[in-house]
Amino acid sequence: MDLVGGIVVFVISWWLSFFCVLPIGVQGQFEDGGDVIQGTEEGAPKEPMLKKKVIWATIGAVVLTLIAHFFVVPWLAAS
Repeated sequence: MDLVGGIVVFVISWWLSFFCVLPIGVQGQFEDGGDVIQGTEEGAPKEPMLKKKVIWATIGAVVLTLIAHFFVVPWLAAS
């Protein structure tokens, strides 16, 4: 796997990981004491924790990219 292929696999893995961790730990505004901000949907998240989720998505993308690398490189070497 060359550099461009690795970057493409990482970007796709990052978005996949990000969408997987996005709903974890999210509570709607109505679930936490009923304080709904005026003009927003009551099911909107009170604290989405995006920084933490970006970090977890990056860790997951690195792991998935390494797994893809170790599957692709031996296959290319055998060809």
